[in-house]
Amino acid sequence: MTIPQTMRAAVVRDFGRPLSIEEWPVPRPGPGKVLVRIAASGVCHTDLHAADGDWPVRPAVPFIPGHEGVGRVAALGAGVSHLEEGDLVGIAWLHDACGHCEYCITGWETLCEAQHNSGYSVNGCMAEYALGNAAYVARLPEHSDPVAMAPILCAGVTTYKGIKETGARPGQWIAISGIGGLGHLAVQYATAMGLRVVALDVAEDKLALARTDGAEIVVNASLDNAAQRVIDATGGGAHGVLVTAVSRPAFGQALQMARRRGTVSLVGLPPGTFETPIFEVVLKRITVRGSIVGTRQDLAEAIAFAAAGKVRAHTQTAALEDVDSVFAELKAGRVTGRVVLKLDGQ
Repeated sequence: MTIPQTMRAAVVRDFGRPLSIEEWPVPRPGPGKVLVRIAASGVCHTDLHAADGDWPVRPAVPFIPGHEGVGRVAALGAGVSHLEEGDLVGIAWLHDACGHCEYCITGWETLCEAQHNSGYSVNGCMAEYALGNAAYVARLPEHSDPVAMAPILCAGVTTYKGIKETGARPGQWIAISGIGGLGHLAVQYATAMGLRVVALDVAEDKLALARTDGAEIVVNASLDNAAQRVIDATGGGAHGVLVTAVSRPAFGQALQMARRRGTVSLVGLPPGTFETPIFEVVLKRITVRGSIVGTRQDLAEAIAFAAAGKVRAHTQTAALEDVDSVFAELKAGRVTGRVVLKLDGQ
């Protein structure tokens, strides 16, 4: 495969400013790396945080965002033997980890303090080419649609792992708060896993989407009695609650609708803090835990659901040059499902 010297890329040069669409040098894969020709790159809320620089640890500018990249291997670095040129792969948020700390060796590589993250601490996928660590890129079935598979690399695995973290078992109730890019996939994963789903959002069109995706009950989260409605509908509250909403009120509301001995799993990342009612948490024996994306094994499982047709992202496509418009729509909460940037990959 002939690899050009430069590529089109969306570049963050100043936080909170429009991205620059420019010619950028095509990287060359070093030992253990692969160069991927990107066909599709999903747009995540984390990309907004990266571009705005509003998280405690900022990326170093300039950088290329994006961590839902799907494409074909264009070149192999030295020592890579389990991949070949032309293989369809995905580049996810976890670009790599150290592999030898207590978290890596116990199956919690996503907690590794030495990890690198695609589109944040290393350049990401909003470009015609991107580098991946060969040991961490996801193998995708050959027949996969890059646009459909891109959101699985972050939104999919994040919600799949978050559902697992609730410990809810088939036949039990899970409440999913926030039916956006993550939440609409969470409804599908939960349904495929045999759970009964209550969906909450403040937008009626997103609640309608949740019904289409398998939710038995939908509740408008803006109602004063929203939590009580969930409790009544589920006969005592949800066994598990997954919060994907980037809204602080959703976090407190999640604790209210959890069943006794229920577990609240938090994946949304709004800035700030939320108040925890100590009395209820203690007396109802509620577990509250954070959940951060997923390991390579979690990702393989999330991909398997999608490859089997049990989970499919609702996508809209846009050109790389439209990334700022997509960001604006995300900020305004006007995106239903996931926006995927189409590039000149395959």
